[in-house]
Amino acid sequence: MYDLVVVGAGPYGLSIAAHAAATGLRLRVLGRPMASWRDHMPPGMFLKSEPWSSNLSDPTGDRTLSAYCASRNQPAEHGTPIPITTYTDYGMWFAQNAVERIDEQTVTSVRRSGGGYVVTTEDGEAIPTRTVALAAGVMPFVSHPEPLTALPEGLASHSSHHSDLSRFKGKDVTVIGAGQAALETAALLAEEGATARVVARAGRLNWNTPPQPLDRSLLRSLRDPHCGLGTGWPSWVWSEIPWAVRRLPGPTRVRIAATALGPAGAWWLRDRLESAVPVLLGHRLRAASPSSGGVRLDLTTPAGARTALETEHVIAATGFTPDLARLDLLDRGIRDGLRRVGGGLAPDLNSRFESSHPGLFFAGLLTAPSFGPAMRFVYGATFTAQRLVRGVRRRVGT
Repeated sequence: MYDLVVVGAGPYGLSIAAHAAATGLRLRVLGRPMASWRDHMPPGMFLKSEPWSSNLSDPTGDRTLSAYCASRNQPAEHGTPIPITTYTDYGMWFAQNAVERIDEQTVTSVRRSGGGYVVTTEDGEAIPTRTVALAAGVMPFVSHPEPLTALPEGLASHSSHHSDLSRFKGKDVTVIGAGQAALETAALLAEEGATARVVARAGRLNWNTPPQPLDRSLLRSLRDPHCGLGTGWPSWVWSEIPWAVRRLPGPTRVRIAATALGPAGAWWLRDRLESAVPVLLGHRLRAASPSSGGVRLDLTTPAGARTALETEHVIAATGFTPDLARLDLLDRGIRDGLRRVGGGLAPDLNSRFESSHPGLFFAGLLTAPSFGPAMRFVYGATFTAQRLVRGVRRRVGT
């Protein structure tokens, strides 16, 4: 029997595995390393976060993005965006050097058995373990606007379902959303030769400003501190002391997770988008239906009038919802019995990321309503891995 099975091999799963292996826990890691980064992001995308705040976590702190880039004579400088392909390669390098063994199997179920759990893979292997860490990433939690859900797959998709946008060359494509995924997808579509537009219910687009120098006066740093999620005191709290966020009332945490660090485009994307892509602001999607030309989108304008838009394909860049009910691999009896944060959709976790089912731990997006918005970003991996592994060791008595 294993002490810990880690389900998922993205930044959180790999970081947890690296810390767990260093403690001598009997460990198994299941999943395809960096799968969502390798399979669900088209060429040409860049990492939005700064290189120094995008590290996967190992106990020594040696396997950083900067160390990887330096070994290949590639830049990893503050204020210089990193290509997603470089970051994916970094994650693969981390997996090969920080985690002894990864089984690239898909997990189909996690259920209770005796005093522990059994993790079953698509190959039929049943793996007994005392504890489980679910680091399932974001793909189970894709959020589609309700009006698009009835459209055929060929007419509507989610931005995370595209690893190559070149197939839209010469086509008319509408992107729904106002965050980085929507804006960067639209810009890349235009650069691939598509006729692209953005439809957003927001009245204006928010753009991040260029990062301030790391070397600043003490006064400027106190007024607007740097942190893993940008600058400013609110962002500093979310990124640097997630343990304090967890002590807030449940409904407050749920609200913070849903609203803090809202949709915004990266500063380096603005010129590319504004020079090539029209944006319909303040337009709400009321309905969508197949048409002779592809899709008819029924919209409400900022003035409250109704209008229609014809497009060949619509891409929803509408993020991800941390909803435990969508985690199909987890036995329904366990899911239904878990305590939720503030009566919401996500599991309520203790300070060590352990759920109300002893020995069942969570990492990544599902933990944001417990620990705050840092858990939506790679930056939260270090805090998670350190705390979670301590929790596992406490549970198994090592």
